[in-house]
Amino acid sequence: MTPSIKPSPEQNAKTSLATFLKPAIGLLAKAVAFIVSHLPRSIQMAMGSLIGFLWFDVLRIRRKVAIDNVGIAYPEKSAQERTSIARASLASMGRTLIEYFTFPFLTRDRINEIFELVGEENLQAALKEGKGVIMMTLHLGNGDLAVAGLSRLGYKMHLISKEFKARWLNDLWFGMRQRHGTRFIAPEKSSFDILRALKKNEIVVFVLDQFMGPPIGVRTKFFGRETGTAMGCALMADRTHAPVVPSYTYRKSDGRHVMVFERAIPWIPEGLDHGPRDQNIAAMTQIYTDKIEAIVRKHPGQWMWIHRRWKEFRD
Repeated sequence: MTPSIKPSPEQNAKTSLATFLKPAIGLLAKAVAFIVSHLPRSIQMAMGSLIGFLWFDVLRIRRKVAIDNVGIAYPEKSAQERTSIARASLASMGRTLIEYFTFPFLTRDRINEIFELVGEENLQAALKEGKGVIMMTLHLGNGDLAVAGLSRLGYKMHLISKEFKARWLNDLWFGMRQRHGTRFIAPEKSSFDILRALKKNEIVVFVLDQFMGPPIGVRTKFFGRETGTAMGCALMADRTHAPVVPSYTYRKSDGRHVMVFERAIPWIPEGLDHGPRDQNIAAMTQIYTDKIEAIVRKHPGQWMWIHRRWKEFRD
């Protein structure tokens, strides 16, 4: 019989500390969330802007990456204009961070106070087809809050998202959104779960503005520069013929959010040659990428420019 190994006093102390800290951190987070969520929207916006200022102008974390990326997209703009867009982007991200504290207190009654929905008839028309909806979106404004809001409005939402290595962070990050009804799909098992959700005529959210290399990504051009984009959205559209609805959220000057739903993009639009499946997938991924670019151009100061979008695509 293998003798049992008793934990050392140090191990017992660490376990006891972890047991105490987890609920303590949870209570502290709830207290901070309650206070922040009940502040006037103008103060929340100011707090977010302060975070953006500290991030961009004091700590200068990825400042150069953001400015350089704006320069890739807008080579015609001056250095001052590029810096202004990058600074606005970090301020927007700071406001998004503050708004995460409002998640626990997001009720259906507050949806009309926080959101304005534009083109919701396009989303409802897509759902009426009965094939589910592929919602194509990007890191602009506060998309996470928008997904939570749609869940609160009764839409069956599934978001493809990687998990964190730290279990406590997963519980916090995903748990507060799952309580609103949002379900999450891990990328490593996404195909089966996506197909199941679409078959039930529910909505699957694809975030399509990140760099993705092979074998998951295909070559695309974004703002005229070669990069790689995930082809999962096109693969699922080809396989299911579920309508692809471009959607995005932007923040108004008063802090309220506008959720926009555009008309669904048809599979193989008129004028595009029907070729081999892999060529169709690549062609449609480029069409989706062009749509993402058009959305960014509408609100460049609210897109996440700190991401290294234009990495080299290597086959």
